[in-house]
Amino acid sequence: MRRPHIRGRRLAIAVAVTTAATLTAGAAGSAFAGPAASSAASPSASTPAPQKAVEAARAAAYAHASATGVGKKDTLKVTDTLTDPDGRQHVRFVRTHRGLPVLGGDLVIHLSAKSAYESVTRAYRHQVDVPDAHPKLSAGQARTKAAAVAKGRAGEPELVVDARGNRTTLAYRVQVADSRISEAGGARTLVLDAASGAVLSNTAVDDSFLSPAVQAKLRARGERLSPATGLGSTAPSAPSATEKAAGSAGFPSAATGSGASLFVGKVPLSTTRTAQKSFTLKDSTRGNTETRDAGGKEAKKFTDGKAFTSTTNRWGNGTTNDRTTAAVDAQYGVTSTLDFYKKTFGRNGIKNDGRGAHALVHFGEKVGNAYWSPDCGCMLYGDGDGKTFTKPLVVLDVTGHELTHGVVEATANLQPTRTDEEGNGFGEPGALNESLADIFGSAVEFSADNPKNPPNYLMGEKLGLDQKFLRRLDKPSLDKLEGTVDYWSKASYDAEVHGGSGVSSHAFYLLAEGSGKKTIGGVAYDSPTYKGSKVTGIGRNKATAIFYRALTRYMVSTTDFHDARTATLHAAKDLYGAGSTEYKTVDKAWAAVNVTADNAPTAQH
Repeated sequence: MRRPHIRGRRLAIAVAVTTAATLTAGAAGSAFAGPAASSAASPSASTPAPQKAVEAARAAAYAHASATGVGKKDTLKVTDTLTDPDGRQHVRFVRTHRGLPVLGGDLVIHLSAKSAYESVTRAYRHQVDVPDAHPKLSAGQARTKAAAVAKGRAGEPELVVDARGNRTTLAYRVQVADSRISEAGGARTLVLDAASGAVLSNTAVDDSFLSPAVQAKLRARGERLSPATGLGSTAPSAPSATEKAAGSAGFPSAATGSGASLFVGKVPLSTTRTAQKSFTLKDSTRGNTETRDAGGKEAKKFTDGKAFTSTTNRWGNGTTNDRTTAAVDAQYGVTSTLDFYKKTFGRNGIKNDGRGAHALVHFGEKVGNAYWSPDCGCMLYGDGDGKTFTKPLVVLDVTGHELTHGVVEATANLQPTRTDEEGNGFGEPGALNESLADIFGSAVEFSADNPKNPPNYLMGEKLGLDQKFLRRLDKPSLDKLEGTVDYWSKASYDAEVHGGSGVSSHAFYLLAEGSGKKTIGGVAYDSPTYKGSKVTGIGRNKATAIFYRALTRYMVSTTDFHDARTATLHAAKDLYGAGSTEYKTVDKAWAAVNVTADNAPTAQH
């Protein structure tokens, strides 16, 4: 996983409330405190809070400065507002200090139904203070340094305050396009110390499904992945009466077509009729979600792609011989992911703004990967490099995984603590990001419930890997390719994010399904626990609701595994009550992966 712009290290959850009821923290020096009563009886969607909540939250952030860390020289910009069914409100902010964006300065203010301050979730506890905002390094020097390091075209440097880790440093943030050290010439974001020019972070903007480390290992092994589609050459069914009749009232209008995919069989597709016998692969019923053809080029924006059109509203033939076939899988995967988030959580779009998502297939030349591009706001799918991967990575759980990175970016914006020169991320917040992408990517499969793509707790099972999957949630250590772990240890502090992701993925599986042997949808699972404890699951729906609520309300850019334990406990308390079976099982599930209040790390790793 590789993420843009901001990198984080540590979450601190500060509390200042008027009630005596408290919830034991999952990390030393961190705590939640709040009302004893459950704030919601059951999982349900949140709706945007009124401007009054934003104003109340902003005022509370300054009034409770000792808890929130917000000072007089800080300005808060709202990025998300959520109102629960019982009226409680959660307002997420990023901050500027002396007019400069603060990296690692995000926070969430929690308010009662009457807009009274309850608590705060914040990244980092130290006070942000840069007395001198005059850099020693010029903008030109920063641009030259960034271009040389990333081997590309550097844009205009932006002065920022880097408050990540234990530092508060005046820095330049520079985006470098066409980087020769990024796969497929992607952009990179560098943060440079404005005094010394030292590189504080260097990360790829686009998030790739396959990490550089995995790609290197596959090449070294000589694995040649040829995902079996099982469909053969076929064509979509003849247009239905609905398809023939749609659009008769005028153009453009919504229509229903059909597609023959590589991986999910024949599927219905919502399209746009532009003339009596002209259709575009654009879904107006889902915020104009659309898939286009990048034409083998490294398109920089979605509009660089060519629209897919048809005279019959039938798309693809089930093989790679037809360029439209990959587009069928991509469009189906994107719309299935949007449908999952909307029907499960009431989330309308990746950013919850009602907008659809975009996809570009046939991206680049010999690209064996798939990406979420925050700059483009779209999925990018290569056709395979011809060596390791021989088919496009337009698999359903890949799409669900990558689009979930977009959801995480729009909410907690979890970040790895560091990234190496090859682009591999490290650290618990980044690992939690990968885990959530696997958790909700798997949930997309269960939501779609497509018999040609049976839902399971495996990730990348259709890629054709020798180990039959890329990762799995029930016993993550069965993934030998990435060295994924089952349990937390101090090594998790700086583990590669995909390998470290097993800690929270395993906790989720145990919460949902429980420990021991179980067969679900024809797949046999046997989930172990730390020290042999027994966990009885509460069901996938409740587990998913708890993790989603924790992500959207109680996680920030620096949340680690112990903080995630606390966040999910708080979410379970909100949804089901502090004395509920669900709440107690959250605690047991984390203990079963060796994440407990007793072994929580200190603020200094």
